[in-house]
Amino acid sequence: MFSSSEEIKNFNKNRLPWALQLKYEAMLENAFRFFRGTCHLFYQRLSKLKNMPKSPVGWICGDLHLENFGSYRGGNNLVYFDLNDFDEAIKAPVLWEVLRLVTSIFIAFQTLEIDADQSMNMALLFIKSYRNTLLSGKETNIDPRTAKGIVSSFLKSAEKSSSAQLLKKRAVKKGQSVQLNTKHERHFKLDKELKSQLSEHMQKWLGENSYSPYNYKVKDVVYRLAGTGSLGQKRYLFLLKITLKKEGYLLIDMKEAFPSALLPHIKTVQPKWKNEAERIITVQKHMQHVSSALLSYSIFNGASYVMQELQPVKDTIRFKLIREQYRDMYQVIDAMGMLTASSQLRSSGLNGAATKDELIKFAQNTDWQQEVIQLASQQAGLTCTDYANFEKDYREGFYGL
Repeated sequence: MFSSSEEIKNFNKNRLPWALQLKYEAMLENAFRFFRGTCHLFYQRLSKLKNMPKSPVGWICGDLHLENFGSYRGGNNLVYFDLNDFDEAIKAPVLWEVLRLVTSIFIAFQTLEIDADQSMNMALLFIKSYRNTLLSGKETNIDPRTAKGIVSSFLKSAEKSSSAQLLKKRAVKKGQSVQLNTKHERHFKLDKELKSQLSEHMQKWLGENSYSPYNYKVKDVVYRLAGTGSLGQKRYLFLLKITLKKEGYLLIDMKEAFPSALLPHIKTVQPKWKNEAERIITVQKHMQHVSSALLSYSIFNGASYVMQELQPVKDTIRFKLIREQYRDMYQVIDAMGMLTASSQLRSSGLNGAATKDELIKFAQNTDWQQEVIQLASQQAGLTCTDYANFEKDYREGFYGL
């Protein structure tokens, strides 16, 4: 018998216990936050469906939902709106990605108490935009010059964000030195030994890795909380200072890489990666138009970590702020459909993924569209049931409280 609470507890058993409790608390917020934190439950069910439409095998980010699109500054210093989370990235049927996103529309809109008809319209719009982009055979990207409506406003605002503003939020000045702010709600102190080991590791990475920034020295490091699904993984934030100038700081995020939650539920043969971090950054570079600055990986105490610059612009569009603005919502969902298909076209033919011709041929068929809508609606209902069970079991102490 399927027990979602048992599955959740088992899936998260290797995470830091104190941070895992924060994850469970975050998942209590609503059904959508729960959905974000239980990717493994979704694919466990999906892999057992007998009526899942067939689709070509390609690269997917694996955990696509409405808040895994956002702005970031690429390695070319330009701002983009794109898919931005690849922890679960894997080679799989491309419709798995579509079904998860459409399911997220139904759950998020219900959570926000948006009319069911509007939810259905947005789901149909996403599929239409996705299909039309595949049919074109040409991937596109969204930057401040090409964005429309609220996405354009979002990116133009993001362009104005600066590293100085980010540093002001994350760091404090103590005497003549600058340190990371341990009073920040997302920062936690490390014990002296681990802090020393991490500082030494980062300094070595700076000196040996071709992707690392030049002429910087480690000044401070803290444990960092971020996201929902990844809460409980080891994650650190480093403050670096440039050595050739009096002022000049850089923030580096170092995040432990776990195996994809989809892996136990998929039969598709995967490439032989050196480690999980290599998988994440390789697929990210395959799928994004331009990847974020300093994207690389390192090995610390036997585990692999994704390394990248913590940026002043990396945010998601908050749907609760545009719930009454139908035109804005339309433009965002339309962009998301286009970007999802573009990421699959961009990564087509790489490491055994379906070719563009195969993706175009698939898009010419329309039979799968209504089936995806029906399955997504069913999965949304099952997720809400899981959430209710999770909430009950959490209150009764099943999760260790």
